[in-house]
Amino acid sequence: MNTKMYVGNLSFNSTEQDLRDLFGSHGEVTEVFIPTDRESGRPRGFAFVTMDSTDSMNDAISALNGNEFQGRPLVVNEAKPQANTGGGGGGGYRGNGGGGRRDNNGYGRNRRYGKAGSKQYRHRSYHGRRH
Repeated sequence: MNTKMYVGNLSFNSTEQDLRDLFGSHGEVTEVFIPTDRESGRPRGFAFVTMDSTDSMNDAISALNGNEFQGRPLVVNEAKPQANTGGGGGGGYRGNGGGGRRDNNGYGRNRRYGKAGSKQYRHRSYHGRRH
């Protein structure tokens, strides 16, 4: 029973109390989460509001979706569970590619040395010869 809603196109000045007041007329609000930007700390322009029942959630969605709030038309719909994208990764340095699987079979730092970075293959005398 999902009772969490996505509320988009919020004014950056919207507060948790503003949203509690707005959605409170459609049922009991159990949680309000307004994500903020990591660096600036400012709100990102959307929020998640959780209601006490699916009936109150559906009532709020039908009443508030598209309505203007603090000068902006709201987008209100049922929140979808976050897709599991595998996570990890990102960044990376010298061909490592960030996160994920590193099993030394030709990937990562020792890629150019043939057999998983074995010392024999890294030695300069080995690379100077023809094979």
